[in-house]
Amino acid sequence: MHAESDERGESVVPTATTGDRKVESGAHPVRVGKTGEKTDTGTGGTAELGSRAPRFIKASKPLHLSWQVGVFIVGLAVVGGGIVLLPLPGPGWLIIFGGMAIWATEFVWAQLVLRWTKRKVTEAAQKAMDPKVRRRNIVLTSIGLVILAAAVAVYLWKFGWVLPWKIGD
Repeated sequence: MHAESDERGESVVPTATTGDRKVESGAHPVRVGKTGEKTDTGTGGTAELGSRAPRFIKASKPLHLSWQVGVFIVGLAVVGGGIVLLPLPGPGWLIIFGGMAIWATEFVWAQLVLRWTKRKVTEAAQKAMDPKVRRRNIVLTSIGLVILAAAVAVYLWKFGWVLPWKIGD
């Protein structure tokens, strides 16, 4: 099987023809980008890999390079801010993923990392909704609360309502 080119110069994988678009096994249209990575162009699919810079910026090599440097610096600042917020109160991981999303507008490696992260988060969410896992988590939480209540009861029996730094003994 060989690939055909479309109007943008990218190759489209031909397997089954429906009208004027080539599709693979009845799924959404699939394009093969310059990196050789297949990307789903249908709704709800994955976006194409590569730079999302405006066309006039991509036309000039020095301008595109300076654009990439700017995107990298802005993404680095956001990721750095997220890392600083990890031990502090604040949405550190959310900010780090925001910085990764900024990088993903320009760099394929960041797009792939973001894709992998989204897939893992979705898998974890589906696993957490499994009835066996939910039941186990409820049992473990209940055991933890019983142990905590027992520890508080022992403390109150021994010391009363006095805080630890005011104990005179």
